[in-house]
Amino acid sequence: MLFLVILVGVILVVLLTAVFKLHPFLALLISTFFVGIASGMPLLTVVENVNTGFGGLMTSIGIVIVTGTIIGVILEKSGAAYRMAEVVLRILGEKRPQLAMSIIGYIVSIPVFCDSGFIILSSLKKSLAKRAKVKVASMAVALSTGLYATHTLVPPTPGPIAAAGNIGASDYLGTVILVGLFVAIPAVIVGYIWAVKVGTKIDVEADHEEALDYEEVIKSFGKMPSTFKAFLPIILPIVLIGIGSVAALREVTQALHISCSF
Repeated sequence: MLFLVILVGVILVVLLTAVFKLHPFLALLISTFFVGIASGMPLLTVVENVNTGFGGLMTSIGIVIVTGTIIGVILEKSGAAYRMAEVVLRILGEKRPQLAMSIIGYIVSIPVFCDSGFIILSSLKKSLAKRAKVKVASMAVALSTGLYATHTLVPPTPGPIAAAGNIGASDYLGTVILVGLFVAIPAVIVGYIWAVKVGTKIDVEADHEEALDYEEVIKSFGKMPSTFKAFLPIILPIVLIGIGSVAALREVTQALHISCSF
């Protein structure tokens, strides 16, 4: 019965966000109260548990979520996302545009929200599709699957951090990042294959829109940061989180060693 209540709660979140266009935070809050009350929990206990759970989660990962959001805005406003895209394109060349878009999405969405990343790279996607003479739908699938893969699995985006906090792994975010990076790769590969095999057969209205040339897109963005500065907002937090995880693991090891000595 409890599993049924949880299932209804998930459906409620989907309906409130997708159909009634309610903000996800409010939808989750309403669904949480529904699940608590429907499971037989007293109303005051539900309120207490929601406050305790949310407060505890924000205590452990609140600052990380805020700083991750700031990093995303920096990459968006400074043009660092485009610089990273340029680097990937130089390495892969122009013969594999869908693979380039998948990898670009994989990298950019580590600190940037996937929907923001899609908007940021939309003009680049169209210009590359025009230059490579491939369907825009194919490029869109490759980009979106790359973006979603790391957005849902790799910190410092809020979702994976919150999930790590819920399972008590907030002190080991370095491990979460490492595992998430590897687990996201199969999803990117599947998205790339789908983009090449199926997306190239889909004709959408955007295919007929006049897209800017790639050089014009880059030029219109103005002066962009260097490659080092572009990748630094992604690499530095991962390194710092990794150092924190190593420090936490060392403390656990020392505690175990002391307990074994006794």
